[in-house]
Amino acid sequence: MDADKVFRALGDPTRRKVLDLLCAENGQTLGQLCEQLAMARQSATQHIGILEEANLISTVRRGREKLHYINPVPLHDIYERWVRKFETQRLTLLHDLKQQLEREPE
Repeated sequence: MDADKVFRALGDPTRRKVLDLLCAENGQTLGQLCEQLAMARQSATQHIGILEEANLISTVRRGREKLHYINPVPLHDIYERWVRKFETQRLTLLHDLKQQLEREPE
């Protein structure tokens, strides 16, 4: 995984919206995405290209159509590498605080 490419792709609100759209309805064409993004095909194609380069989406040809699908694996890798360890620490601190408060007399 190239984390820099993933973070770069996620750094743009339009690309995050593309991921949200694909999460809601996977397998959309460029035309369908453009309608929901209210932008020209050329602009949407550039955003999709960056998402593809980061391996956040993949495409499948179906006849003349090209369908776009979200790939959650790089997001999961980011979660495991950058979020989970902080989440675990925070939850441990909250658990310890709860235990301490429950032990203290009223």
